[in-house]
Amino acid sequence: MCCGGCAKCLGITLIPLTVLCTLANILLFFPGGNVESSDHISDEVWCFGGILGSGVLMVFPILVFFGLKNNDCCGCCGNESCGKRFAMFTSVIFAAVGVLGAGYSFILSAVALDRGPRCYVNNGTWTYPFENGNYLRNYSLWDDCMSPESVVPWNLTLFSLLLVMSGAQMVLCAIQAVNGLLGTLCGDCKCCGGDGAV
Repeated sequence: MCCGGCAKCLGITLIPLTVLCTLANILLFFPGGNVESSDHISDEVWCFGGILGSGVLMVFPILVFFGLKNNDCCGCCGNESCGKRFAMFTSVIFAAVGVLGAGYSFILSAVALDRGPRCYVNNGTWTYPFENGNYLRNYSLWDDCMSPESVVPWNLTLFSLLLVMSGAQMVLCAIQAVNGLLGTLCGDCKCCGGDGAV
């Protein structure tokens, strides 16, 4: 069982998801691809789910997962398996941080999809014209948003991508949590020049 190699693979998979989540959140600051006043941008965008939750907080698990493969595991207090097992246990903690960050982004995206975008409506105000995700089933309601142009499909696409990618991040971090627990309890392979599990 090579828990460190699995962790590195998971870390590599998390990198593009982290970059794409950050980019999606940045693009949401430009509703419909237009530059708008800050009070015309949906509240959920300002919570930085893709930048903080699926972005910055995900960097820490990625770095830890990468480091597990090359971790110097030649022990502590004369016990060879101690160092690697402690490193695997630490990865469980950082996997939990990753689950929390991605979960934050996931929940914000779900709320944003249900609420819909803030837009200019025909009564001359900037508001949230949709209720309980009703616009997701009734495309004719999209015309209620007069400005910015194409803001509904813009927000729908980007928040949907954030929802899916943060969900994938949660799954990958949960896999590493299980992997790290197994590595903590059972040891890792080829540690300190050994041929088998420690």
